[in-house]
Amino acid sequence: MLEVFKESVVGMINASGFVNVNWQQLVMIGIACVLAYLAIGRGFEPLLLLPIAFGMLLTNIPGGNLFHMDFFVGNEIDYGQVLHDGGLLDILYLGVKLGIYPPLIFLGIGTMTDFGPLIANPKSFLLGAAAQIGIFIAFIGALLLGFSPEEASSIGIIGGADGPTAILVTKTLAPHLLGSIAVAAYSYMALVPVIQPPIMKALTSKKERSVKMDQLRPISRTEKIIFPIVVTLVVCFLVPDATPLIGMLMLGNLMKESGVVDRLVKTAQNELMNIITIFLGVTVGATASYDFFLTGKTLGILFMGLAAFCLGTAAGVLFGKLMYIMTGGKVNPLIGSAGVSAVPMAARVSQKVGSETDPTNFLLMHAMGPNVAGVIGSAVAAGVLLSIYG
Repeated sequence: MLEVFKESVVGMINASGFVNVNWQQLVMIGIACVLAYLAIGRGFEPLLLLPIAFGMLLTNIPGGNLFHMDFFVGNEIDYGQVLHDGGLLDILYLGVKLGIYPPLIFLGIGTMTDFGPLIANPKSFLLGAAAQIGIFIAFIGALLLGFSPEEASSIGIIGGADGPTAILVTKTLAPHLLGSIAVAAYSYMALVPVIQPPIMKALTSKKERSVKMDQLRPISRTEKIIFPIVVTLVVCFLVPDATPLIGMLMLGNLMKESGVVDRLVKTAQNELMNIITIFLGVTVGATASYDFFLTGKTLGILFMGLAAFCLGTAAGVLFGKLMYIMTGGKVNPLIGSAGVSAVPMAARVSQKVGSETDPTNFLLMHAMGPNVAGVIGSAVAAGVLLSIYG
């Protein structure tokens, strides 16, 4: 009896993670703890960064068998294998791989977005589009660094500063990079107040930052109801691959502006959004296993992702300067930086930098136009990349 007990104890010890852990897994667990600290201690995008961090921790526990990235790397998924041999996170990850979670996140975003500033100032569309230039410049740069076109597309989309869009593109084109892309995308989104102001100040003069823009015109309820329908038809006919994101974004907005489905709006804003955020964050974090994350490509992704974000910000500001010149000084170039899509943080940064120059200047509502245009623009850019390489 004693011998059987000893064998059981020895077997349990030999099967434990303490015996089987390798240094790469310890490094990844350390990175996960750092990300958790940034989410909890510093408040960096905690709603997604915290689940991502814990998913990263879980997937690197030896013998946990919650997630198997090798099930999803190929073009064809053996769903029978996933359901029979997969762990909890394998099954939840199907929502990412099948493209379910990101569009549902966009549905919730749509119910919380006011397109009024964009409707009142349609020129904001141009600023939102200009800020997406960073995506394509970074795409070219990644190609020059040796990344494949599919990988370069996933890296470039980080410049849109839109996490769900980056996840949708990456899960389709380069699933083996999903952990690295997600960490980079959400880290840089959280660092918007740190990254953007130096670029904005370097590219504008005090006179330009001091421009006070005219008050936006009132928007009727009819305009707000027609807008999501028109945008859906125009954008989705033009770029059909953008339909999942644009369609759900505009459905959510139409539900909000219609005023007749308050129960659905509240569900999309709260319960649905929260549930999907948990599933999305944990499963995306689970893709950051040591054998896929600790590679030379990860450093390249972090570098090029930052470059994409900075270039997008710079492109938006420079196009804002062009509009400043063409309108005779009526447009404050700072609002162009909000075109990178990180809603509403980027718009708040425009307001903050403007108010530092002139405390009486109020740019927030003007910056919200390019900001929500950037959401549409990043989805369109994703659709273009998916239509070419998907």
